[in-house]
Amino acid sequence: MNVFTPAETAANYAAAGVLKTRQPFLKLLLLGIAAGALIGFPVCVTNMATYTITNASAVRIIAGVLFAFGLGIVVLTGAELFTGNTLLVISLLDRRVTWCAMLRNWGVVYLGNFLGALTLSWICAHFGWLDAGDGALGAYTMQLAVGKMTMPFGKAFFMGVLCNILVTVAVLVSLSSKDAAGRILGAWAPVMFFVVAGFSHSIADMTYCALALFGKSAPACAAAAQAAGTDFAGVLHGMTTREELEAYPHVAIVDDLRGILPVSV
Repeated sequence: MNVFTPAETAANYAAAGVLKTRQPFLKLLLLGIAAGALIGFPVCVTNMATYTITNASAVRIIAGVLFAFGLGIVVLTGAELFTGNTLLVISLLDRRVTWCAMLRNWGVVYLGNFLGALTLSWICAHFGWLDAGDGALGAYTMQLAVGKMTMPFGKAFFMGVLCNILVTVAVLVSLSSKDAAGRILGAWAPVMFFVVAGFSHSIADMTYCALALFGKSAPACAAAAQAAGTDFAGVLHGMTTREELEAYPHVAIVDDLRGILPVSV
């Protein structure tokens, strides 16, 4: 057969986990940056493909089909993704790695994923990608990000847990295959499930939120988001300069309260 048994797959990952925890800091960080960007690209693809669609079910299905290829690409390239690397617990339970080694991997990879998502988001926002559709793409992205940023903590936590159950299943199913096509397909189905179900992938959400935070400086995005009725509180809280506010058509910048209060002060 062209697949490993479940026991063989777990044993293979336990051995691979030893190598993951022994990677030099810089190499591990760069592989984390690569994975953060590789998961960010499907975010961009799904947003571009769905921002003009109003049917919620169609949006989720299309997003699921497209986004799901991202994890397979991460697996095939050998990039380091935090959510997948939670499987290092297998190596820990097999007594092949220590707690310190596992936590070091998680910390460096998480930082790398964040930097990769941040870099990709800045490039997309700075060079006009969010301006597609006269800013409608940016407005759509901001709406998604606001929903994620304002989600209650408990809901966000458990949506992340449910998502990562499927992510780890996807990694194990992918690694059970001995060929590239099988690995892509193995990762694809569970990831599509969590996207359609509406669960939250913490690394992908870095790109969603960073795109919104960078996009708030783009006048076209701001105007389109305002027209769409986007609540900016989740995007702008504590992070907006005077110059950035001046780009928004729905606010006024004043030096003091004179002229806007009903009585003189």
